[in-house]
Amino acid sequence: MTSSSVTPTTTVRPSAVAIAFILSLLAIRATAQSPSPALLVLEKSDNAVAIVDPASFKIVGRVPAGPDPHEIVVSSNGKLAYISNYGGLGSELNTISVVDIATQKALPPIQLGALHSPHGLCYSGNKLYFTAETNKIVGRYDPATHSIDWILGIGQERTHMVIADETQDRIFTANVNSGTISIIERVLAPMPGPPPGAAPGPGAPPPQPQGTPRKDSKIVSVPSGRGSEGFDLSIDGREIWAANAQDGTVTVIDVAIKKPTLTFPVSVDHANRLKFTPDGKRVLVSGLGAGPNSEARTAAAANLVVIDVATHKEIKKFDLGGGSAGILIPPDGDRAYVAVSAKDKVVAIDLHRLEVLAELPVGKNPDGLAWAAAR
Repeated sequence: MTSSSVTPTTTVRPSAVAIAFILSLLAIRATAQSPSPALLVLEKSDNAVAIVDPASFKIVGRVPAGPDPHEIVVSSNGKLAYISNYGGLGSELNTISVVDIATQKALPPIQLGALHSPHGLCYSGNKLYFTAETNKIVGRYDPATHSIDWILGIGQERTHMVIADETQDRIFTANVNSGTISIIERVLAPMPGPPPGAAPGPGAPPPQPQGTPRKDSKIVSVPSGRGSEGFDLSIDGREIWAANAQDGTVTVIDVAIKKPTLTFPVSVDHANRLKFTPDGKRVLVSGLGAGPNSEARTAAAANLVVIDVATHKEIKKFDLGGGSAGILIPPDGDRAYVAVSAKDKVVAIDLHRLEVLAELPVGKNPDGLAWAAAR
């Protein structure tokens, strides 16, 4: 009888180092999901969007943002970010990048065809509004049908930023080189009927009855100031405040009469962005300035000012260390985030005490900011 030998089996247990490595991989995979809410920061010179956890004020992910990203907005449900790929006036860029915020993945971009140098963005009424500087237009993209369903020529130079209210019946644009703010009203107008006795041609649909209403657009471009760029609509919807970069002023426009009522100076150099606080009592204005190493910079230089809406007086100046651009104020109004483009950082400011809370180093040349919260 032949005997057989059995080799004892050995149980291999992972070492503590291997266990730690596996746990670290699981932790990395777990953090691939974005927090909600999340602060989104465009890093223009890196062609990326940084995803920041506002609770820890740390970057938790980065996603490609397409070429020359400038402005960013979030869909109404908080799931998608839309990013304009600008390239400057006359550029060949004609895309809006799309990012799935939760999974931190870039999706196929929106192709704009013959519309070039998109810049301003606004998500309103489940539609995405955008400007295309080269074409001097405002357009609207419908995510449900994946199509551009409305375009309006503004006839102004460098139609740059855009705001649409939730009714989508009022749209506002800033036109940098024209120094104007355009007020667009979508109104019902009667449809002209056929001449008396006219008959439709063969195969033509029957004519609509005379007077059938249709949506039309009325545009009034109101003078603001040289380099009119960053602007915002007051919380009650009655006023537009526009920052005039070349004049160093802010112009207040009465929306009802479509005329400027006041222009006053601000102490930021090259005023760039302007935002109302959610309570409507204050306005923040950032300035690109001369930069931290410029001879023009002084000890009193301000990159951000806070203005009292009732008195139009500056109540606080901030020197954030360099030229500043994007401003974001979350809905609770407790703090503001400011992109300090010249110093590659984002600053968090306590809006109750008007003090800097923290600074976060980010990628190169941060600008547009957005707030992503699940809704």
